[in-house]
Amino acid sequence: MAVVGLGKNNVGVCGAENWDTSKENIRQAVSAGCQLLQDLEVSHVEVDGCGDAQSAAEGAILGLFHYDQFKSKKKTKVTAQLHGSADLAGWEKGVTYAEGQNLARLLMEAPANHITPTAFADAIEEKLTPHGDRVIIKKRSQSWIEEQQMGAFLSVSKGSEEPPVFLELHYNGSPDSKQPPLLLVGKGVTFDSGGISLKPSASMDAMRADMGGAATVCASILTAATLKLPINIIGLAPLCENMPSGKATRPGDVVTAKNGKTIQVDNTDAEGRLILADALCYGHTLNPRAIVNVATLTGAMDVALGSAAAGVFTNSDWLWEQLHRASVVTGDRVWRMPLFQHYTKQVTDSQLADVNNIGKHSRSGGACTAAAFLKEFVTAPHWAHLDIAGVMSNKDEIPYLRKGMSGRPTRTLVEFAAGLAHSA
Repeated sequence: MAVVGLGKNNVGVCGAENWDTSKENIRQAVSAGCQLLQDLEVSHVEVDGCGDAQSAAEGAILGLFHYDQFKSKKKTKVTAQLHGSADLAGWEKGVTYAEGQNLARLLMEAPANHITPTAFADAIEEKLTPHGDRVIIKKRSQSWIEEQQMGAFLSVSKGSEEPPVFLELHYNGSPDSKQPPLLLVGKGVTFDSGGISLKPSASMDAMRADMGGAATVCASILTAATLKLPINIIGLAPLCENMPSGKATRPGDVVTAKNGKTIQVDNTDAEGRLILADALCYGHTLNPRAIVNVATLTGAMDVALGSAAAGVFTNSDWLWEQLHRASVVTGDRVWRMPLFQHYTKQVTDSQLADVNNIGKHSRSGGACTAAAFLKEFVTAPHWAHLDIAGVMSNKDEIPYLRKGMSGRPTRTLVEFAAGLAHSA
């Protein structure tokens, strides 16, 4: 038996921390107990609901996740269930939320030679198969991408031997089939070497998780389908590798996006914004009620906020409030960042094209200039860009996530979608 302390009783939402401290304490305590029992090779654990069975389930399932797919010596697989039946529905909901995040962790942690663009799309298709009555999956090939004139996306993929895939998921959960969908767009660079603007070799292996945006978006849609949320959601994931070769885009090249805007590519390692630009242009044709794109976009975001919160850049106060409210519940926090014209001027002042893929003052405000670049491809009144580079991985900051790729902010995206579904 593992006994854990939950801290002060009924502390609730903390304005300074921007989360529900009671829920977070339960997640941390339950995960600590489960991990201890796992280390003792206990294979089945019954967990007390702690007054909030959903948070207890999240702590247990997230805490027990361990990526050892390619190790011959595996950690003990532990099954966790609720002790008693006081709030079985809350427990099952928490398990579903956590399993969604664990799927994103699984995809992000996997080596890039195992999760190629094609393998990623196939893995998502397999996971969504049980929900075939509500989910339509379209795996678009390079020829379709070319027909759509997605020149920015193709400029990134062309340096790799792996063909790009444009993955499109339609979850039809609303009783009203004509309800405008929530559009989620995830950056899906399955390995990012930087291209000709090659990254330093130290820690380059972590760039297998540069498809974290696509992983969290797809995992969120699977979770929404499992929960049968009464909402329509479309997910888009432009999937490719960014590799150097004789075919790769060169710094200074000019490419044309789907909306006709020309882009001067001064840094081939600022590639995520290029593939998102075309995905956002395409997404507008689907008449969404709101657009949220998610991307491990900039190292500058990590410098700004570290792993405490994902940065949110948005043109909509309403959308910000929805995302922020969801993050307080999940403890996977978001923080609003500026979309000033100050930054727009730095990306639209381009020597050769309409826009430049990096700000003219180089590293200054890098996360903000990246967001300003994306804004050039958005006309929708409710759009938010989540830069999740800082929350991509976990060292020891979040106690209920082991060291490794985090799968954040999957639960916040699910809670956000659930909020929209129930306010419709």
